[in-house]
Amino acid sequence: MLSVIVFAPLAVAAVLLLVPRTAPRPVFLGSWIAVSVLDLALIVVVWVGLDPGPSGFGFTQQVPWIPSVGISYHVGVDGLSLPLVALTAVLFGACAVFALRETRRVKPYVTLFLGLQTVCLGLFVALDLILFFVFFDLSIVGMYFLIAGWGHGERARAAALKFFLYTFLGSLSLLLGFIGLFLAAAPHTFDIPTLIRVNPLAGGGLYAALVLLAIGVGLAVKTPTVPFHTWLPPAHTEAPATGSAILAGVLLKMGTYGFVRIAMPMLPGVWRQYAGAIVIIGVVSVVYGALVALAQTDVKRMIAYTSVNHMGYVVLGVGAAGILAGSDAQARELATTGAVTQMVSHGLITGALFLLTGVLYDRGRTYDLRAYSGLAARTPVFAATFAVAAFASLGLPGFSGFIAEFQIFTGGLDAAPVPTAIAVTGILITAGLFLLAVQRLFLGPLRIPDVPGTPRAFADLRPSETAAVVPLLALATLIGVLPRFLLDVIEPASRVLVELVAR
Repeated sequence: MLSVIVFAPLAVAAVLLLVPRTAPRPVFLGSWIAVSVLDLALIVVVWVGLDPGPSGFGFTQQVPWIPSVGISYHVGVDGLSLPLVALTAVLFGACAVFALRETRRVKPYVTLFLGLQTVCLGLFVALDLILFFVFFDLSIVGMYFLIAGWGHGERARAAALKFFLYTFLGSLSLLLGFIGLFLAAAPHTFDIPTLIRVNPLAGGGLYAALVLLAIGVGLAVKTPTVPFHTWLPPAHTEAPATGSAILAGVLLKMGTYGFVRIAMPMLPGVWRQYAGAIVIIGVVSVVYGALVALAQTDVKRMIAYTSVNHMGYVVLGVGAAGILAGSDAQARELATTGAVTQMVSHGLITGALFLLTGVLYDRGRTYDLRAYSGLAARTPVFAATFAVAAFASLGLPGFSGFIAEFQIFTGGLDAAPVPTAIAVTGILITAGLFLLAVQRLFLGPLRIPDVPGTPRAFADLRPSETAAVVPLLALATLIGVLPRFLLDVIEPASRVLVELVAR
């Protein structure tokens, strides 16, 4: 079942490569939408039927790949990975609908996205470190070509190059950490459930600290946390709207997911030892990301920096889960559950925000907040949708962000009260920056950019744009109002993870 979910988009991409480039656009875009719907239907089946076995994972499949070095094609899901698999399918489906307006080189655009969809799904179900690394690396390649090929001109190619070099360097650090785990295990293996069970670096020491450092740096670059975040704003600013939505909504989660899938359960002793430092890194990312976002006049860069802020909450949560002294297991479980919920929440809300910035750029050819005002009178649906997404992003009750951040803060205050209290200020700053953005864009006298080649007419949301964005915000609202369907999946896996960290 999982292999079908992962490789169905790639199979469709392979078929589309045989279709002439001159074929009608609906052939390519319709195929992308259809396979995304198929994936979502299969994921619902997996969600309903999930029953983790003795290994803690359900729907597992394992086939020898390179048995001489303990590498296999091993896939499976649990409560930590299944929500991210579902998020990936939802976001790619939304981007497929949003792309109905795309006219530039549609065949390579769709096939590239389909390949990237397979890579992202594969990473979240991978139960072998090398399989995880292969998907991790391929995601960098896919996003590079997407930014360079469909971004905003020459600057997009420079941003794509910076993104590739920075994140590829992080992946090399990650590989070194994986090799360190492989060498420490007896017998040598890259199998994730086996490494979790045997805990090869239980003795700690310098070697274990270096392995955690290598893995932590590789994942921190992808997340990204301060100070490894500098590739993110230019990559987001120059990427197409759909590329930004996938980059923020899915690719950033590869870093934070790596913490809960690899670093915490495989290196529990060292994670506990350095949990305080991890909490500090999370808090710095929260406050720094919010403050720098507040200073932006480019709406896309502003949202990019809020991603640094929101991913900082995840790092705070997973760090707090490693602080045993002065905290109880329930609080640590709450922080972990909040961290995973925040990954899902951020993907939905920020994905919607980046698609909406694509609408803004399509109409005005600029992301500069100072070039717009009074749009609510001209585009009431766009204004209302953007305002809902903004309120959801700042953690207003009734949306998924509130559920996630409430759990992180509640669990974090028990384990690390002072850093968590400082992190709460990030919510105030984020509220201020989004309210300012809404005020500048939609209130006051009407002002629209008058760029050569840009018509003065400023159209409201088109049906395809509405159909892409509204379901993302509806899901964020559903989680905010009725979160049990999500928490019932995450909480048992969080409980197991907290027990593993406390070993």
